[in-house]
Parts: sequence; C-alpha cells; structure tokens
Amino acid sequence: MNEQPPGTRNATAGWSTRRWLRVSVAVTLTVLAVLGSLGTWAMTRTTQLTEQIVDRRLPALTYAVRLETALVNQETGVRGYGLSGQRDFLQPYAQGVSEEKDTLRRLGTLLADDPRARDDLATVRRLSGRWQERVALPIANADPDRAVSLAASRTEAGKAGFDALRRALTTQQTHLEQERAAASRELRRATSLRNWTFTVIALVIALVAVLVFEALRRGITTPLSRLGHTAREVAKGRFDQPIAITGPADLRQLGSDVESMRGRLLEELEFSEQSRRLLDEQAADLQRSNTELEQFAYVASHDLQEPLRKVSSFTQLLQRRYGGQLDERADQYIAFAVDGANRMQVLINDLLAFSRVGRVLNDHEEVDLEDVVGRTLDNLSVAIEESGAEIGHDPLPKVVGDATQLGMLWQNLLSNSLKFRRPDRSPDIRISVATTDDGLWEFAVTDNGIGIAPEFQEKVFVLFQRLHTRDAYPGTGIGLAMCKKVVEFHGGTIWIDPEHTGGTRVVFTLPVEHSAAADGAREAHT
Repeated sequence: MNEQPPGTRNATAGWSTRRWLRVSVAVTLTVLAVLGSLGTWAMTRTTQLTEQIVDRRLPALTYAVRLETALVNQETGVRGYGLSGQRDFLQPYAQGVSEEKDTLRRLGTLLADDPRARDDLATVRRLSGRWQERVALPIANADPDRAVSLAASRTEAGKAGFDALRRALTTQQTHLEQERAAASRELRRATSLRNWTFTVIALVIALVAVLVFEALRRGITTPLSRLGHTAREVAKGRFDQPIAITGPADLRQLGSDVESMRGRLLEELEFSEQSRRLLDEQAADLQRSNTELEQFAYVASHDLQEPLRKVSSFTQLLQRRYGGQLDERADQYIAFAVDGANRMQVLINDLLAFSRVGRVLNDHEEVDLEDVVGRTLDNLSVAIEESGAEIGHDPLPKVVGDATQLGMLWQNLLSNSLKFRRPDRSPDIRISVATTDDGLWEFAVTDNGIGIAPEFQEKVFVLFQRLHTRDAYPGTGIGLAMCKKVVEFHGGTIWIDPEHTGGTRVVFTLPVEHSAAADGAREAHT
C-alpha cells in the first residue's frame, strides 16, 4: 500500500489504515458481487437449458413418436378389419385412438410456446382428422360385410391420406429432433461457459486474495514489523537507532510519535548522564567533606576538649580563689568566662553526639521500645519528680534499629516535654502508637506545654534553632535536629502535628520491619 503509482501517491498519501481497509474491502466485495452475478447467470442459464431439454424437448419428441405409433396402430387395425371383416382386428385401432388423444393433449401442453411445433402439430391434427373422417371411421363403423367392400373402394384414398399424415409426422419429429439438438448444443455451450466462468471466478478470487495479502503485507504488517523492530532496538538501549516511519498515515503518525519519544528519551538520557557525572563529582566532594568532618570530629573530641577543660578549670579556680577579692565587675567577668566555657563544652559534646548518628552508632538489632522508654523515664526521674509530671504510654512494640540512637530519640522528646511546660500546671505527657496504611508504626508524644507556633513548626528541626532565650529555657537547640536525624536514619519521618492545640504533639514513624528504605536512609546519612 505504501508503493502506489506516481499518479496516485499524492492522492493516497494521507490515507489511514482504516481507510485503506475500507477501500480494499469495498473493491473486493464489488469484484466478488460481479463475479457472483456472472456465476449466478451461468448457473441459471445452464439450469434453464437443462430443464428445457429434459422437461420439454425430449418428452415432446417421445410423444411425437408415440403419436406416430398410435396412428400406425389405427391404420393397421382398420386395414386388417377391412380385409378380413373380423372385429378383433379393430382392437389396435381402438387402443391407438385412445393413445392418440392422450398424446395430442400432452403435446399441446409441451409445445404451447413453440410456434413451429404448434403448426406441425396442427398439421398432424388436421391430416389425422381427415384420414379418420374419410377412411378410418367409415370402415370401423361399417358391418363386416360392407367393411370389406368399403375398404377395397377407399384403398387408394386411404393410402394417400395416411402417407400425407406419415410425412407430417416425420416433419414434426424432424423439427423436434432439430430443436432438441439445438438445445443440446446450447446446453453444451452454456456448460462450457459456466465452467470457464467459475474458473475465472476462482482465479480472480485467488488473485484478489494475493493482492489483499500483498497489500496488507506492504502497507500494514511490514511497516508494523519495522516499527516494532526499531522500537525493540531502542528498548534494548540503542537510543541512536532511528524509528522507521512508513506505511499509511496513522502508522506514519505512530512512528513519528515513537521517534519523538525516542528523541526525548535520548535527551533525557544525555541529561541523566550529565546529572550522574555531576552526582559522582558531588559524591566525591561529599566523601571528602565527610572525611574532613570525621577529622574535625576527632580534633573536636581530642584536641579541643583538653584546652577547653583547662580554660574551664582555671576560670573556676579564679572564681574560687579570687571571688569576692576583686571588684564586682571582675567577678562578673569571671562568671561569664566560666559559663561560656561550660556552654562550649556542652555544645561540643552535643555536636559530637549529632555527628555520631549513623556513623559511629550503627548497630541494628531488634529493640524493645518498652525497655528503651523505661530506661529513659529512669534517667529523667529527677526532672519528672520535680515537675510533678504524669507520663503514660500505650503498649510499645519492638522495632529493628540502634538501641542507643532510639534512646537518644526518646530522651530528647520527653525532656523537651518536661522542659517546655507551662508554669501554672504540671506536665501531662502521653505516648501513643498506631499502624498506618503504609505498614509503619506511627508514634505520637503529646504534652500540655507551651506549644510551638505554626510558623516555627518546621524550623525547630534545624540545627541550633532556638525559639527562647537561654535564660528562659536552657539548651543548645540541637535536640529536635538530633531526633530528626535518628528517625530518618531508621527510615521514618518526624513532624509537629499542626492540628493539635493546648500543647505540642510530636509525631514520627518507624518501619514495622527492617526494610530497604531504612537501609537507604542510613546510607544517605553515612
């Protein structure tokens, strides 16, 4: 279909597969209808000629012969009676008269639409009637004595009349035989034409089938095969393989769409390759940065701790030895130095703990959160007793994780609920747990404290973000950042419930079982 003659290529270039199929089916049905009409005509013609010979020509010829036999029997009977005068000889005559009547009636029916045959039959009727009237009936009706003399006197007339009748019968039979022979020849020609017609029909049907098959092959199956082959090549990773665009308009459009998709995939692949190289470079930079951070953590844990302890120790010695001996401003300066050294030491320890999450502390095993929360409550027993806090929790499950990190998580969450309490009421803290549709444990720590304003609910998870002064609420601002890092390292998420009022509700999730998501999260933190 895609190889039309030059004069029709432009006219059919925009044809779709459906249009090609419709035109092909219409042409095929038209050809088959014409061939069917020709075959029907040939069959009808052959049937008509066969019926004409079998039902008319042959029976007419047969009855013509029987008519002649009946008349001959009549003539024989009349002649025998005329010669002998015995009535027994009239029996063939009587039988011949009966047969003549029946035969004439049947011939009249069979030859009704044949003018020449009707004329021949009329001649036979007329000559038979004349012979009957002049010869047969007078002799047959005469007495035996008179029949002999009457027959002798009418011998010549009877012979002449019956010879004329015999010639008429011969002429009738000759004409009927000619018509039968002509009909037979016509039947043979019609049969031959019918056979040739059906042969041509078979050849044309075979040719149409070949043309349809070839048209479908060239116009549909071959373009589809080319399109499928090139698409599979692209699917195997050969994105430089152009898509074959051939065939009807809709197949060309499909090929064009697939080619556009291939081009887009090639662009995306190039962009992905560039991104991968950039990520590799960034990964290398991050690796170097992690190495530097590890070196910094080592320095902070060893080299910085010793000078800081000296500063803290000597400022404390100054405060104890010279406290009250200098003026008030000097005592204030010494107090500032001691406080700054202590806060610096706490800050360094917190930073070291934050950096160890996912790097040093990475011992995953089954952890019973009932035990972890119990130990945390024991550690916070003094603060709980001083604040008069009420802490309750649902039955806590077992999870897979690092026990030390999970202890730090609960330590920070519960200590924050105790720290940021309202001055006019005792803390009421509730730990709840449920499962989500995603197959995660969802924990919630709810308190009746001062709460967190909506605009700060995201910032509190950033390192060193503080919402209050150190005088109001002591701390380094690293607690919730530590919680976020621990939760994400275990493959979960953490957030502040924005719909909760009358305090703070911190919600976080942990996988029910050890999963690839947790592994990916840990790799991202290492």
